[in-house]
Amino acid sequence: MTNFTQLRRYGILDAKVPRYTSYPPANHFSDEVGQTEQSDWLRAVPEGASVSLYVHIPFCKRLCWFCACRTQGTSTLRPVEAYVETLLHEIDLVRARLPKDVSLSRLHLGGGTPTILSSDTMALLLDKIFDTFARGDAFEFSVEIDPTEASFALLDTLIIYGMNRASIGVQDFDPRVQTAIGRMQSFQQTSEVVHHLRTGNLDSLNMDLLYGLPFQTAQSLSQSLQDVMSLQPDRLALYGYAHVPWMSKRQVLIDESALPDPEMRYELSEVARRLLTLDGFEQIGFDHFARPGDGLATAKASGHLRRNFQGYTDDTAEVLIGLGASAISKFPQGYSQNQSATAKYVAAIEGQALAGARGFALSDADRWIALAIEQLMCGFQVNIAQLQADFPAHASTISTAFSQLAAAFPLGVAIDGHNLSVNSGFEPLVRILAGQLDAFQAPQTAHSSAI
Repeated sequence: MTNFTQLRRYGILDAKVPRYTSYPPANHFSDEVGQTEQSDWLRAVPEGASVSLYVHIPFCKRLCWFCACRTQGTSTLRPVEAYVETLLHEIDLVRARLPKDVSLSRLHLGGGTPTILSSDTMALLLDKIFDTFARGDAFEFSVEIDPTEASFALLDTLIIYGMNRASIGVQDFDPRVQTAIGRMQSFQQTSEVVHHLRTGNLDSLNMDLLYGLPFQTAQSLSQSLQDVMSLQPDRLALYGYAHVPWMSKRQVLIDESALPDPEMRYELSEVARRLLTLDGFEQIGFDHFARPGDGLATAKASGHLRRNFQGYTDDTAEVLIGLGASAISKFPQGYSQNQSATAKYVAAIEGQALAGARGFALSDADRWIALAIEQLMCGFQVNIAQLQADFPAHASTISTAFSQLAAAFPLGVAIDGHNLSVNSGFEPLVRILAGQLDAFQAPQTAHSSAI
């Protein structure tokens, strides 16, 4: 319990901090960065570069109460089909600004519910993407799959087009928990989809779960994890549920009195970590787990683990292009986010313009912090000397920042020579530690619990 006592003293139960899938976090983007920067940064992509593509499908037939993603409900596929037509147009607008010889490192379809598309509409979208972009040597095609909205015909279409990684949302299998979050999904439904996908010779299957949900207990979460492990996923993402009803209005439907308190959230995260590591999973960062030999485990061992808007990744592409309403693109120069409202996004593209509406242009001061936070989040250590060599104008500031961090968390981190590392047992503090380097200030209500 000694570590827990210190973790508590350092704020693990009270702090509200970003997940740092970007630095700065998206709540610091502004409309001072828009279509002009988006266009300029696309044109600046080097010839022969490898880029990644994220396509956002913001539609769902049901709106799960726990979700804080940019989504909208629909009872018919007509608006979905019209949206895909706009995506096809956006692909042309983006491609016209890129060098002719760029190749595709990753393609990820997310949402929302990408598997809401019909087989024909999905084929139309994928034909356009693969006619427009050449696949790179280590190309990976992943899709977020909702087992309750994924016909076998659609899954077969994705397999035919080369999907080699599937990401299945589970959250929790306990019926009481599912009822409390508005997402009914049986183990049988999930198992049937998994077994069908296995026939497609996937390279990897990953599954997403949440802890900190209403009525969740250590026993119920353990049972859900055992059910998930019986399906033999290659990697798992275990996220702490972020209850932010002031940002996601549908979360007002969740009974706050049924949510576990901070100490129980910590216990749930520890129970899950112990179960997964005992089953042979390797912990990746603070919220992912992977089997030995999985790409994330390999990237962690080689020091090439990265972090982006989908979480931890082994993708090494320097450019991530987001397509669709609210999608975020990442460039060496900064971030560009498309119009969030679907109607405004469609209007921009139909007007022959890019949809970039807000973003952030990175300075060197931002870049060294972004790199330091990514190193902390991915490897629980920072090479201070290398940071100073890469950003010599900021060498003194960097030295001061890490000295202050070590002084503030003397038991949690250590500086040995020119490296800072998180001490064993204090890894759960990593988001709080990253927050100490964050030069931006935001109200605690802008972010979720640190645990």
